[in-house]
Amino acid sequence: MHRRTALSVSAALLLAAPLLSACSGEARPGTAAVVGGERITTSALQAQVNDVRVAQNRTGQAAAELIASTPNLERQKLDSMLQSHVIDKMADTAGISVSVKEIEDERRAYVEENKGAEQFEALLLQKGAMAPGQVDRFLRDRVLLTKLTAKYGQGKLEEPARAAATDLHIEVNPRYGAWDVKQIKLGAGETPWITRRTQPEQVPAGA
Repeated sequence: MHRRTALSVSAALLLAAPLLSACSGEARPGTAAVVGGERITTSALQAQVNDVRVAQNRTGQAAAELIASTPNLERQKLDSMLQSHVIDKMADTAGISVSVKEIEDERRAYVEENKGAEQFEALLLQKGAMAPGQVDRFLRDRVLLTKLTAKYGQGKLEEPARAAATDLHIEVNPRYGAWDVKQIKLGAGETPWITRRTQPEQVPAGA
């Protein structure tokens, strides 16, 4: 059965935490989001955005089209970063971990499915706005989601996702949008789908 490569799970969530604003209503300088008490800095976010833009510019004639297709790249990358934190929290709560070997096995399977490493990375760049240096995080998320599905059951990640996101007390700088309370999703980011036959689960889309 085909497996989706969403970087998040779909779940409903009502966030009680305030946005990143001071009493004056201005966003806290230098902070894109706070997750579990830890800051995601605007510089860290911008570094991910820059890596994607560099990779897109290296595609030659396709560069302009790729850049034009990702006008909200900052929001998209922050969405991915936040969702990865949620997945990590879900795994930590469930006592699930991932090894380097498991990540490499996942990479090997995707490379085989997509007929080579270059094709796989090109597809991630095109469909998911991921630079080559961001692929390991993508693969880690995939392994964790597969293990979480094995623990909770197919289609049953909503409740643990809601609990994880709530525990993390995620706050987002309004500059980058706001959480979709039904899907745990920042703004209107899109979710890439990449075929992978060897895993049984179809994870609900979230980003």
